[in-house]
Amino acid sequence: MASTKTTVGGQILRCRADRSCSLQPGVIELTDETITDIQFGSIPTTVDFGDENTLVTPGLIDTHLHLPQFDSIGALGMPLLDWLSQVIFPAEAKWNDLDYARKMIKRVIEQCVSVGTTGVCAYSTSSYQATIAALEMFSEAGIRGVIGQSLMDRGGPDELTIPTDRLIDEVQSALQLFPSDRRMATAVTPRFALSCTEKTMRSVAHLAKEFRATIQTHLAETRRECHVISDHFDGMEYTEVYETMGLVTERSVFGHGIYLDQTAIGRLRNANAVIAHCPTANSFLGSGVMNRHDHLSRQVRLSLGSDIGAGFERSMVRVGRAMVEAAIAKQFQSDAFDSTGSVDFSCVPKASEAWYQITAGNAEAMGWAEAGRIQIGHPADLVVIHPTIPWRDSGDALSTVMFAWDDRWIRQTILRGVVVDLSPI
Repeated sequence: MASTKTTVGGQILRCRADRSCSLQPGVIELTDETITDIQFGSIPTTVDFGDENTLVTPGLIDTHLHLPQFDSIGALGMPLLDWLSQVIFPAEAKWNDLDYARKMIKRVIEQCVSVGTTGVCAYSTSSYQATIAALEMFSEAGIRGVIGQSLMDRGGPDELTIPTDRLIDEVQSALQLFPSDRRMATAVTPRFALSCTEKTMRSVAHLAKEFRATIQTHLAETRRECHVISDHFDGMEYTEVYETMGLVTERSVFGHGIYLDQTAIGRLRNANAVIAHCPTANSFLGSGVMNRHDHLSRQVRLSLGSDIGAGFERSMVRVGRAMVEAAIAKQFQSDAFDSTGSVDFSCVPKASEAWYQITAGNAEAMGWAEAGRIQIGHPADLVVIHPTIPWRDSGDALSTVMFAWDDRWIRQTILRGVVVDLSPI
């Protein structure tokens, strides 16, 4: 069979060693699923997609989202634990109907692709069958990442609570079907410490080690949650609970990480674990504001996630913007602001750093060596964007695009060389 060649021209997003991004005009050549050439310079009119006013980025990566919660966006006015019981658990119970789950998974894939998301670190529900369906369908769509069955053998409604031994067997089965060396793989996913027995947490930690699988769970999202965890586990600190169970590793991704003392930070740093910062969800539920600058200064690895459906933005460009806004909001709480009345912007990420985070930064956090960068030999996962404003003349083009963002600017999302045309009709 003859190879298929495609050319994409535009201002190419380049990821730099200082963890920021810059732009350089050029043409990318794709052969079947792979980037086979990049020529920087003028952009001919003969390219298949793009022109000099087009922004071409690596596929965007979302490191914390909940697939069954896409229809639950916008349930405002409840703190985390109440929101879970009143809104989310009923929504997730619907996925016990596999036909319903498959139809929703299809819609979720379409929404991800429409906003340029080509990589995910995602939660399913406690249904094994729905989780396998999600892994199969995301894999068939060409999306990279991990998806995990949300493990619950206590602390939830009967329709979501799975007997312990069966739950452990299901995790092992999923790991065998979608091992870590696949483009779409199984993640070991205890929902959080209150939803799993000690036997389940220890057993799945062992399976994650055996299969070298990603571990994902939630950590220190609200003060109330931290107090409940401490009461339940005889005064143990939240991170200590996970460490005791064997769940704090270099492959662990902990959603939120807002309320962590220095001992907890040390545990995460020593294990080289990752905190998935979720700024839109934290503001929506009134949970708090993570201190990104402080975490980074203490050498904690960070990624960024939408956390749909507490998060209300599907687009990782918008979540990147929210990361900047959260860092500014955190400055308002600082002693420096109290004394000067001014934000210290050295503690706030620039837009070029936010673009790095949602591409190469998130790929690095997940250990995906061939993602997040436009590079010869890498899979052809690209987003072709045509802003309808004079963005290149603004003085800071990447900041202008991020803060003026319109999802309709995405003209094509390319997954493993397959072009999904999103151009307006």
